[in-house]
Amino acid sequence: MTITNERLAGHTFMALLYEDDYFPDHVLDKGTAILHTLCERIEAERPADLTALYALTAVATEAFNDLEEEFDAAGSEIETVAREEIGEAFWTIATAYGFEDADPEELIAEREW
Repeated sequence: MTITNERLAGHTFMALLYEDDYFPDHVLDKGTAILHTLCERIEAERPADLTALYALTAVATEAFNDLEEEFDAAGSEIETVAREEIGEAFWTIATAYGFEDADPEELIAEREW
């Protein structure tokens, strides 16, 4: 499925991390895929409220939790800069779909990083 939201269709998620060799592109690509899947699910399921949105972001956050091992194996980690960049991506997605009142911390509440 293609992302139809005009703000996100051509958006490069985690651009700052791609610029830093500390973060391996092949793992970042998996993170980008998680974010694209989140967008696709929001577009397909059209969450009616924040509770429904948070349920979708919880699944995406748990997928990022699973990536932690791959970052470690590549000599990297989801550290402060990465946490902020990933959190910003979730916030960008939420606001692009009209959830300006979403709590940035709640969007990634399931994080282990």
